[in-house]
Amino acid sequence: MLRRSVQFAIGIFLYGFAIGMMLQATIGVSPWDVLGQGLALRTGLPFGVATNIIGALVLLLWIPIRQRPGWGTVLNVVFVGYSAQVALAVVPAVDSPWIRVPLFAAGLVLLGVATGLYIGAHFGPGPRDGLMTGIHRRTGWPVWRVRVGIELVVLAIGWALGG
Repeated sequence: MLRRSVQFAIGIFLYGFAIGMMLQATIGVSPWDVLGQGLALRTGLPFGVATNIIGALVLLLWIPIRQRPGWGTVLNVVFVGYSAQVALAVVPAVDSPWIRVPLFAAGLVLLGVATGLYIGAHFGPGPRDGLMTGIHRRTGWPVWRVRVGIELVVLAIGWALGG
């Protein structure tokens, strides 16, 4: 249990940190991060706080689909935004494409490693993945269709908010 807890904590921290790295590279981000940027822009909240709020709101969407969160789900909501904010504070924004591209690539690789760590600890899915798997379970729709639909809606809302 201790090993899994440490693995989870490191994975969650690195996941948010990787998001912050990719944001600072200013090449592109996931639809959920576009939504986080848009919410932060419209409210004046820091990106990390906006990310945490979005995670909490997504958890509310679990109620009608009868999805049950694990401890990891709740901790994901609390700490991913925080660690993204840490990265935004310590990783400088860069202008040179010679630095932006490797920074983005490093963030993307780190995101993959972090995902493996926190999901591999088996403390529950993140709120966004749980929404996807819950909708799939309740509707029988293919996972890829559910995922694409969610991502398109989230991207459209984030873009409309200015993210």
